[in-house]
Amino acid sequence: MALPENILCELQRIVGRENVLTKKEDLIPYSFDGTAAMQQMPGCVLFVTKTEEVSEILQLANKTKTGVVTRGSGTGLSGGSLPSTDCIVMCTVRMNRILEVDRANLTMMVEPGVTTIEVFDEAAKVGLFYPPDPGSMRISTIGGNVAENSGGLRGLKYGITRNYVMGLEIVLPDGEIMMTGNKCVKDVAGYSLKDIFIGSEGTLGVITKVLLKLIPKPAAKKTMVATFDAMDKAAQTVSDIIAAQIIPCTLEFLDRTTIHCVEDFAKVGLPLDCEALLLMETDGHPAAVNDEAAKMEELARKNGAMEVRVAKDDAEATRLATARRSAFSALARLAPTTILEDATVPRSELVKMVRFVDLIAKKYKLRVGTFGHMGDGNLHPTFLTDERNTEEMQRVHAAFNEIFEEAIRLGGTITGEHGVGLAKKDFLPKFLGNAQTRVHRELRKVLDPNGILNPGKMFDVTS
Repeated sequence: MALPENILCELQRIVGRENVLTKKEDLIPYSFDGTAAMQQMPGCVLFVTKTEEVSEILQLANKTKTGVVTRGSGTGLSGGSLPSTDCIVMCTVRMNRILEVDRANLTMMVEPGVTTIEVFDEAAKVGLFYPPDPGSMRISTIGGNVAENSGGLRGLKYGITRNYVMGLEIVLPDGEIMMTGNKCVKDVAGYSLKDIFIGSEGTLGVITKVLLKLIPKPAAKKTMVATFDAMDKAAQTVSDIIAAQIIPCTLEFLDRTTIHCVEDFAKVGLPLDCEALLLMETDGHPAAVNDEAAKMEELARKNGAMEVRVAKDDAEATRLATARRSAFSALARLAPTTILEDATVPRSELVKMVRFVDLIAKKYKLRVGTFGHMGDGNLHPTFLTDERNTEEMQRVHAAFNEIFEEAIRLGGTITGEHGVGLAKKDFLPKFLGNAQTRVHRELRKVLDPNGILNPGKMFDVTS
């Protein structure tokens, strides 16, 4: 069932007929995101270019109780931007202006459709640094990063998106426009409302401007690759590095399956005669960089590293980081369906979790590639399967059930950076417990009483 004609006419009036898609063939690209085995057709797709349009659309949707799903580049991995039946998909990729770079206050104001790499590059032009770097940073948008509270390779040392958001312009579900936060380093006046919207996955409001914090660019960095004949040894090296009070910029992990896929895909000279690989990077003052690099190499060798290789220059370091970012794409070439998750545990439990993932893959007779941000305990077990094989998909779901339960048992979480969306909706109450679940539902009801924003995502308000 399509949207009523009177609603479509109003939407065309607000954004222009040319910015409203209604034909099935035009809607198909917006019927899925980066999440495997999920698809749902929307009622229409809108392209917005300014805050006032977003406000008018939400006023109309709230009045008619029509669902609205906000979408950026659609790179999400939890079904967060998957349309609900006959909803309005509001695409913000054309709100893509960098509005201000303020070197005096180390801030940047951008619209939600600006890509992460554009923010990084614009900061670099004036000698500044924007650290968050999700694997999809070349195409993911800042609006999506904020909505999902995205992480990335540099999260261990520099934190995640939340740590770099100083303010947000938000359009509330009834169309009212609100600015929360500012350029002040210290501001404790009232509740920190911006933090409620960061990571809310488009369920509480629509982000139309983001005020980002920038920092000085590190003076030096050193990148190393350590190889191991067992995953346990790599995981123990990570735990030992953190226990030694070393906080690298990057501490990434790839297992044998992922290494071979990445090298075949990116051809950067990764060693193939190992079971696990650590990509380690330290940055900061040159003296501190050299000292930390030496200590990390020592700990890697103590845990039986087969080889520790230092990138000879920035170009090689960039190639190695780019290769790690390609892990998901590389694994996706091996099977029709690639299901990537992000169970996260305290770093002291890494060895247990790595072993558990391997055992579960064997138990359910599944092929798995595991990689991730091991320095912050964030693992990405990736099952290579075929969604057309119903019996195998049942085994995949059973495997993930056990992985998430084990992560919770070890004091971890069901998602470190991908969000809940639809993919992990069933697991959220178990992780949150009764009190947190109730507060989540009540907050959502207060801000969006008609339930128009991203309906059905994260949790059911009425259950």
